[in-house]
Amino acid sequence: MKTLLRCIAAALLATSASWAIAQSAQNFPNRALRMVIHFPPGGPTDFVGRAMAQKLSEAWKQQVIVENRPGAGGVIGIESVLRAPPDGYSILFGTGGSLALAPALNPKLPYNVFTDLAPITLLVVNPQILVVHPSLPVRNVNDLIRLARSKPGQINYGSVGPGSPQHMGMELLKSMAKVNLVHIPYKGTAPAMTDLISGQISAMFNSMPSVLPHIASGRMRGIAVGSAKRSPAAPDIPTVAEAAPELKDFQYVTWYALLAHAGVPKDIIAKINAESVKALSDPEMAKRFSSQGAEPAPSTPEELGRFMRKEFEDWQKVIKAANIKLD
Repeated sequence: MKTLLRCIAAALLATSASWAIAQSAQNFPNRALRMVIHFPPGGPTDFVGRAMAQKLSEAWKQQVIVENRPGAGGVIGIESVLRAPPDGYSILFGTGGSLALAPALNPKLPYNVFTDLAPITLLVVNPQILVVHPSLPVRNVNDLIRLARSKPGQINYGSVGPGSPQHMGMELLKSMAKVNLVHIPYKGTAPAMTDLISGQISAMFNSMPSVLPHIASGRMRGIAVGSAKRSPAAPDIPTVAEAAPELKDFQYVTWYALLAHAGVPKDIIAKINAESVKALSDPEMAKRFSSQGAEPAPSTPEELGRFMRKEFEDWQKVIKAANIKLD
């Protein structure tokens, strides 16, 4: 009899828990949410994140509060979400740098992005532009490759630091083109851009909002976009693959995505996904993002999970080929 009572109690408890989760998903959200962005205010990440937060706030009639938690390559922001209750009221605005590149560079991160986080949706992809100083005698990627092969170790390029997406994008180009370019790391975009404009460095991959005004003014020359197809924000600039057929498989973009604690019920993940995809499909939203060179790329949670895994594996290959180790 005691065993029977215990079984009945366990069944009732499980039923009660399932009912509570269903009710939670049905009523979600019924209070304010927070969106953690692991970058400082300002810049393309903040632009996209705040636009999404505004759209979700309007749809749910609940405020989505943006919380900037920069530092440690995304670790501070991600841990903030992982410490929160797994109820869907804390969501992460993550980037390819923190969700694929950082785990590939550092297997000792205090979390596992593939098991501790639940993918919600890919948000946008940002084609990166390869720019050079106007004094460099190159007009396209083929020119750059030929020049680099004729002057091994004499042409340098900048990035915002070792292991940064800009660094890894150029390492991918170096590896595929089999050229020797010298890496000059900086502590941020601003000083790197200043030195590129002054001619202290010769080349750099960077985001469209950062470089398009300088290309227009003639202070730097855009020679290629890293995406598989041309960007509507810079239609006159060819892709790396177009200009250099030997690099036909080259692709380097940055991307942003929404994720949550892995313990968040799937019904709640589905609700956040559905509303996010709807927001990304809004023509006005797409226009706002396109003005910054960002291309909406909504996905299912499963598609985002597969995309993250492939990005992680691809960066692992680049890191191994370039023998990159972070101190």
